[in-house]
Amino acid sequence: MLPISDLPSASERKVPSPGGQAAALLGFLGLSMAAWIVASVPIILNSTGWFAASVKAPWMPPGWMFRSMWILLYAAVALAAWLVWRRQALRGSTRWWYAAQLLFNAAWPLTFFGLYPLIGTAALWGALVVIAGLGVSVGFLVVRFGPVSATAGLLMLPYLSWVIYSFSLNLFSALHN
Repeated sequence: MLPISDLPSASERKVPSPGGQAAALLGFLGLSMAAWIVASVPIILNSTGWFAASVKAPWMPPGWMFRSMWILLYAAVALAAWLVWRRQALRGSTRWWYAAQLLFNAAWPLTFFGLYPLIGTAALWGALVVIAGLGVSVGFLVVRFGPVSATAGLLMLPYLSWVIYSFSLNLFSALHN
């Protein structure tokens, strides 16, 4: 349940105008796409270098699948946040964890791909800590979004599943490279 301080009172609740709702949805999509772009840079710069030669988990999907999945997941996260925002419940700690998951998500490839050429395997272990933080933040959002909007909570579940899957790939890389 959301703490009382995070729920709007009846007098605070007002339905945003259709134009305001559309602008907010575009804003959430823009935030997600900005995080995706930031996250993509170190991947693009290193995917043919050290990463191409690294030992990968046998269950690692092809690169095109990662790009496709992350685009869909970022869009789902944006839609989920927007649904919660529409009910005026994206506030307090929920808003903080929403921002944290965006930061964790952008920080993971910077750590995993970007730092590996500089500090080697330590970067893979550092990335494991970052992706664990991402998993915690997404799990928190599932729990917070679900009671506000069942659809928003459900939209976050594939993201949490993909983060857990990615954690397993990261762990394999850290152990074998």
